[in-house]
Amino acid sequence: MPEDAVISYVKANQERNLQQLFDLLRIPSVSAQPAKHGKDVERCATFVADSLRDAGMENVRLVQTPGNPIVYADWLHAGEGAPTVLVYGHYDVQPPEPLDLWTSPPFEPTIRDGKLYARGATDDKGQMFAHVKAVEAHLKTHGKLPVNVKFFIEGEEEVGSKNLDRAIEELRKELACDVVLVSDTAMKGEGQPAITYSLRGLIYFQVDVTGPSSDLHSGTWGGSLANPNEALVQALAKMKDPKTGKVKIPGFYDGIKVTKEDRAAVAKSGYPDSYYKKSMAIKALWGEKGWSAAERTSIRPTFEVNGIYGGYQGDGAKTVIPAHAHAKVSMRLVGGQNPEKITRSFEKYLKSVALPGVEVKVTRLSAGFGAKVPLDHPAMQAATKALSDTFGKKPVYLAEGGSIPVVATFQKLLGVNTILMGFGLHDENLHAPDEHIRVANYQRGIEASARFLHEVAKVPL
Repeated sequence: MPEDAVISYVKANQERNLQQLFDLLRIPSVSAQPAKHGKDVERCATFVADSLRDAGMENVRLVQTPGNPIVYADWLHAGEGAPTVLVYGHYDVQPPEPLDLWTSPPFEPTIRDGKLYARGATDDKGQMFAHVKAVEAHLKTHGKLPVNVKFFIEGEEEVGSKNLDRAIEELRKELACDVVLVSDTAMKGEGQPAITYSLRGLIYFQVDVTGPSSDLHSGTWGGSLANPNEALVQALAKMKDPKTGKVKIPGFYDGIKVTKEDRAAVAKSGYPDSYYKKSMAIKALWGEKGWSAAERTSIRPTFEVNGIYGGYQGDGAKTVIPAHAHAKVSMRLVGGQNPEKITRSFEKYLKSVALPGVEVKVTRLSAGFGAKVPLDHPAMQAATKALSDTFGKKPVYLAEGGSIPVVATFQKLLGVNTILMGFGLHDENLHAPDEHIRVANYQRGIEASARFLHEVAKVPL
């Protein structure tokens, strides 16, 4: 079978593939620090483009945006009726600070105990680069791919992908495909592959409460007006029912449909409530009644106060009524919820429950829909076969509590589903010091990606 020669090529080139990943990881492509690393980000985009060109991909170019460039490449000679796979990933990374908490320098890749340590190792350079090496294996072995393949690798994921949706809109025809393949998620555990089939969306707000024109002496003015700090916390406290844990924003749960299959998948792949208490070192859990902790962190929406500040916060005492108070608020959304409707409803409800005499301003900083892929989707079955053959174990299907907004964008603008086939693990310190990836999982990720291209060619999309 053609696949055997491809996998043999992958195995024979493991050391070379690892050293090339080292070269990619050495580039400090920190998108959040343009003054310091702007040229490094551009250099990294060029490296990815050159790697795709060397792999045998065609029409390789940098798509310029108002921010960082997007790397595009394609190979479109699979023949009439062959499906097209679009591979998405990102080459930018999180800031490495605090540097003193790294065991080895963040941009000097180091292997310890079978783990490759470097910023971006698992998020997302290692996972993304596995797909580059997978197409290379096919093209160098047979001179062709079993399906048409396009790459779309961005450089602003770690700063909110603010130019991505516009780029997808403008390149909609060029990006047309039958399915998207992404590796920016995690496996279930060591040796246990997984496919993420559900992602939550996200809305993030800045809330500002303004009272008097300036800070006031609490002895002179206290008791005569609403304290902005108190007004803010009282209003935020009214967003949830303290007995049921349900969010009280009108219409918040509209459109949500949780099936028996969803709950069964979470029950099979999720952790018991006891795991959450132990891992977080807390004595009791709290949340929406009627749902397990695994369900509340994956297939149910949330409302969270991420930060709150106002008034005096220095050492000692200062008896002051602050002129203003502020909060950062986020909501994780599931399939069916509409960020636009919830934004309007949240603003209206928050203002309606605020104390008199204060002004409430709500600014939405970001928003993204949730996404869900049917478990019986043909490409899902192709990914299941590819992972099973690679790891020797059938993957579990995960409902992820986090967000990858571009997945919903692909559904909306391209009309296609995304297969989230991750090779990282949750304990690999992504976004933290000593980020790493298991070397074995990087190598198996290349094999799984190569097998996926072979398997997806055989299913109707």
